Amino acid sequence: MVSNDAPGFELPLRLLLAFRMLIDELHAELARQGHPDMRPMHGFVMQAIGPGGTTAVELGRTLGVSKQAAGKTIDTLERVGYVERTADPDDTRRKIARLTPYGLDALHRSARIFDDLRARWANELGEDRLRALEADLRKMTPANLWRLDTPGWFGSL
Repeated sequence: MVSNDAPGFELPLRLLLAFRMLIDELHAELARQGHPDMRPMHGFVMQAIGPGGTTAVELGRTLGVSKQAAGKTIDTLERVGYVERTADPDDTRRKIARLTPYGLDALHRSARIFDDLRARWANELGEDRLRALEADLRKMTPANLWRLDTPGWFGSL
C-alpha cells in the first residue's frame, strides 16, 4: 500500500520553515520601521528581560544559557540601544538590565507586525483554515507559549 502522506521528517521542517519565514518578514519590516539592528534572538532575550528588568544570572537561567553568554547578549543589546544597565536599588553590587524606550518600541512594533503577518496568512489560507491550524497547534503543543529557553535549546547565543 502506497501512502500519500508526507514523510515524518517533513512536519518539523515545514513548521521551522514557517517560523523562519515569519521571523524573517518581521525583521525586514522592523528594519524598515527604524530597528535595523534587531536580530531574531533579541526578541527572546528582550521578552526574558521583561518590563521589570533582570540580572545576567537570572537572564541566563531563563534562556537556558550561561551567565557569560547572557552578559554578552546584554552588552550587544546595550550597544544598539535596546537595553540599559542600572544599579539594583536593593543591592548596588548587582546590575539590572532594563529595556529602554527604544527596546520597548521594538517589542510593540513586533506585536503589530505579527498581527499584520497573521492577517496576511488568513487572507491567503482563509480565516477558517488558519483558525483550524492554530487550534490544532494548540492541541498538540504545551499551553505555555513563552518557552524562552529556546536559545539554550538551540545551543548558544
